[in-house]
Amino acid sequence: MSDAKLRHAIAFEAARLMYERVESEYFTAKRKAAKRLCRGTVKPSDLPTNAEIRDQMQAFARLHEGESRTANLRDMRLHALRLMRVLCRFRPRLIGSVMTGHVRKGSDIDLHLFSDHIEPISQALDEEGVQYDVERKQVVKHGESRVFTHVHVFDVFNFELTVYAEDKAHYVFKSSITGKPIERASTRELEELIAEQHPEVNVEEAIAEQQEAADPYQLFRLLLLPLENVKQNPKHHPEGDVLFHLLQVFELARDARPYDEEFLQAALLHDVGKGIDPYDHVGAGLQALDGLITPRTAFFIENHMLALEYKAGTLGHRARKHLEASDDFEDLMLLRELDTKGRVPGARVSTVDEALDFLKELDRQNKWK
Repeated sequence: MSDAKLRHAIAFEAARLMYERVESEYFTAKRKAAKRLCRGTVKPSDLPTNAEIRDQMQAFARLHEGESRTANLRDMRLHALRLMRVLCRFRPRLIGSVMTGHVRKGSDIDLHLFSDHIEPISQALDEEGVQYDVERKQVVKHGESRVFTHVHVFDVFNFELTVYAEDKAHYVFKSSITGKPIERASTRELEELIAEQHPEVNVEEAIAEQQEAADPYQLFRLLLLPLENVKQNPKHHPEGDVLFHLLQVFELARDARPYDEEFLQAALLHDVGKGIDPYDHVGAGLQALDGLITPRTAFFIENHMLALEYKAGTLGHRARKHLEASDDFEDLMLLRELDTKGRVPGARVSTVDEALDFLKELDRQNKWK
C-alpha cells in the first residue's frame, strides 16, 4: 500500500472509531487504526493529522445523517444560545463543532466560562432547574500539573462547560486539531451566526418554546439515579440493585430492538416506581411518567408484571384475552423475556447517561425522518 493510501486508510478507520464513539481522542484513535491496518511499525509521517480525521468524520455525518444533521445543528445552536443567556455574567463563548458546524452523532455543546469560583455558576444552573455534574480533572503536560473544572449539563442536548479563571477571558486558546486559535462565539456573535445561517428561525420564539417544553430525559435521569441504592430480593434478583437490573434489560433490548424508541424506553424505565412505592411500583412508575411517555410505552410498563403471570400460567382468562388482543402482545412478551434475562451479577452495562444519550439520539433521528 502506498504511503498516501495508507495515510487515507488510517484516517478513515480512525474517523470511524470516533464517529461510532469507540474512541474519543484523536491520538488514541489514529494509533488504534494504525495497529489494525499495519503489521509493523508506522512512521509518524504516515499518520494522518487531526484535521484529516475530522474531515473524514464529517463525511460519515453527511452520509449517515443527511438533512437531519442541518436541523440538528440549528437546534443545538438555539439551545446553546439559551444557556449562554442564562450564564451571561460568566462571559460564555461557544466553541467546538456546534460553533464550526462540524457536528456529528452524539456531539456535545461546548462552552468556555470565566469565573474564579464555581459556586455562582452552580447557583445559576440550579435556578434554571437543569441537572449537572461538576468534574475536576488533573492534567499533566510538560511536567506541569493543572486542574481543569468541567460542568456536564444534562439537557435536551448535553453540554460540557469548561471553567477558566476570570483573567483568562481574553486569552487566545489554541486548537488541538489545527494548532491555530480556536473559533469561538460570544452570545451576540452566536445570534448573528444563527441569523445568517438559519434565517428561517425566529430566535425569540424558538427559545420561548424551549423554555416552555419539558425535557423528559431530565426526569428520567432523576428517577433512575436513586435506584442504585434500592436493593432487591436476591432470590429473584441476584444481580443486585434496581438500576443495575434496568441497565441490563436496556442493553438486551438495544440488541433486540435498536430502532424501537418506545420499547427501549419501557426496558429502561419499567421498574422506576420501585424507588417511589415498592408495594405498587407499576402504578407509582406510571404516575411519575404521566405525560412523558407514549401510550405504547405505558402499555409495556403497565403490563410487564401481568406478562410474568401470563408466562407462569396463573393469569386469569379475561386478562389473558385482553393482553393477547393487543397489537403489542408479542413485544410485551419479549420485554418479559428480557426482564428475566437481565439479572446477571457483574454484567457489563452502559451508564445511565449513555443509555439516555442513545435514546435522545434515536428520538432526534425519528423526528427528522
